[in-house]
Amino acid sequence: MLLHHARRAARTAPDGSLVPLAEQDRGLWDSESITEGVEVLQAALARDRLGEFQAQAAIAALHADAPTAEETDWVQIVEWYDELARLTDSPVVRLNRAVAVGEADGPRAGLAALAALDASLPRHAAVAAYLHERDGDLMPAARLYAEAAQKARNLAERDRLTRQAARLNSRRCR
Repeated sequence: MLLHHARRAARTAPDGSLVPLAEQDRGLWDSESITEGVEVLQAALARDRLGEFQAQAAIAALHADAPTAEETDWVQIVEWYDELARLTDSPVVRLNRAVAVGEADGPRAGLAALAALDASLPRHAAVAAYLHERDGDLMPAARLYAEAAQKARNLAERDRLTRQAARLNSRRCR
């Protein structure tokens, strides 16, 4: 919880809009909470009784440890998602894993991992849109962002997804 809470100040813009992890100002992250969270995690992992919370914390620690989004250790994050999937068999974990695979091995690998999941999962369309966009496939990405916006559970998420769809649609019209 310390690792997630440490990023709280960077999660939303002053206007209340969502700021994705890759776009967050890491200077706003609480470095003391990150340090404390990593120390707690290291002590828990030293006990050699891995559970889902330790795996989740390890993923959060890898995000927090990266000086920039580009320097994130996605390969190790995929490995931790594999552990977490073995521990929980959660479809949401597998969805998050597909994103990590897309970052570690490229968007097509992420889309292949996503294809194995139920398309009715919350945020499935948003993940598919993101991966299609990263692959340069803008038409399906725009359509999927719009679909994800319709399914979004809160206004901030809906607004962000709608803006993403509009951004891609305007690029296609040029």
